[in-house]
Amino acid sequence: MKDNNDLCTNRVCGLNRREFLGGCAACVAGFAGASVFGIKLAMAQAAAAGSSEKAKVRLIFTHEPPENATWPYIGFDYEGRKKELTDKLRKACPYIEFLSDTAKNTDDAKKILEADKEVDGYLIYMLGLWTQAPQTIAASSRPTLFVDDLYGGSGEFLSAIADARRKKLKVTGVSSTRFEDVVEAVKCFDCIKKLRSSVILNVGAGPDWWGHVPAKVIEQDFGLRVVDITFEQLDEAYKKADQAEAVKWADRWMKNAEKIVEPSRQTIEKSGAMYLAMRDLMNRHKAQAITVNCLGGFYGGHMTAYPCLGFFQLNNDGLVGTCEADMVSTFTTLIMAYLVKRPGYISDPVIDTAKNQVIYAHCVAPNKVFGPDGPTNPYHIRSHSEDRKGAAIRSLLPLGEMTTTVQFDPQKKKVLLHQGKSVANIDEDKACRTKLAVEVKGDIDKLLNYWDQWGWHRVTYYGDLKRPVEHIAALLGYEVVEEA
Repeated sequence: MKDNNDLCTNRVCGLNRREFLGGCAACVAGFAGASVFGIKLAMAQAAAAGSSEKAKVRLIFTHEPPENATWPYIGFDYEGRKKELTDKLRKACPYIEFLSDTAKNTDDAKKILEADKEVDGYLIYMLGLWTQAPQTIAASSRPTLFVDDLYGGSGEFLSAIADARRKKLKVTGVSSTRFEDVVEAVKCFDCIKKLRSSVILNVGAGPDWWGHVPAKVIEQDFGLRVVDITFEQLDEAYKKADQAEAVKWADRWMKNAEKIVEPSRQTIEKSGAMYLAMRDLMNRHKAQAITVNCLGGFYGGHMTAYPCLGFFQLNNDGLVGTCEADMVSTFTTLIMAYLVKRPGYISDPVIDTAKNQVIYAHCVAPNKVFGPDGPTNPYHIRSHSEDRKGAAIRSLLPLGEMTTTVQFDPQKKKVLLHQGKSVANIDEDKACRTKLAVEVKGDIDKLLNYWDQWGWHRVTYYGDLKRPVEHIAALLGYEVVEEA
């Protein structure tokens, strides 16, 4: 099963979307059994995260009395429109509990605010002009979504959203004929709700670790918990792992790999045991995410196996496994997992100005980049690049796709973002195993400006996800910085 040449064929390295989607059906079927345990774990963790408890959103319709001559027009059937929109929202967003109300002026808005104690946010649907209620709700500093019912609330929407942005309030807005754009923004409330009851395990990283973010920074803002785990605790779980099940995971990963280059079966079985150890710790702490100081642990002799294949599996199954105890990237990946239901790909980027490309390099990446229910792409099992030991993943990621790369920093209260089109899986022995080349959308020279302030890591996602990132950033009170 070894192939020390590791040559990338044209068909794989030139994988486009049609070939990717058309050729992956067999791979999906073959991998279904491999992910069954992970999917069960993902479901259990999702329940632990409070996904069974819906986000409560106050749905407020704003308009003046129908007898007033204003937009949309005198005598407009506001009640009928409210029912129509409420029904559509409840059908499209079953994960949200909508609490419906109406505000015709600032006094109505103030009464609603005074009565609300536990809502997770506000959806202000502007049906008419001019109430000043949206501005009153926004000034409360609670997460608020403005929606313009076009040709009804347009004037007030435009002035209110501009005012909110200028004041840097926790407000985002939708003014679109596509109802799906409203649904996309509403999903942010579900994301925020899940964050509040999530748990991140941070393994082998003390307060002096480069990727350290004080737990209180995240916990105070979002309500989630960060649990520190020692290398000894991870090693204890590793030693107790069911070896028969570890062998089964090794079998599945090996069977579904396009090829295996350096690692022996024994090495891959150790990766299976490490995956089970991480899974056990996550189950015990009801965690949705785990990050490990993998290089420090392996180089220091605290770990017998790299966690790369375990991270690969967790991310494929809808949970979060992240490298190098990087809390900023872990926090980013957890937010995006809830927001877009897709795994992130953490990397150490390389810039090639000659080709207008950024190459995202790392030794682990998912092969279900469109989410747990999406198609798979080919992958190779390789050694970890720097020390040529252990087992890692080279994922041959789909090409011809828009990608969105982000970092949410809870200390800076900012989101770094750039985008590009995936164009190649680079076959180069130097540096990390997975190397996705993306043609930068924007100014590649500008992309050189932020690395000293933000560090080397970035997290890449498949899809044009700029709008949902902008929505969630606004509701969290974060500034979006476009680095290209």
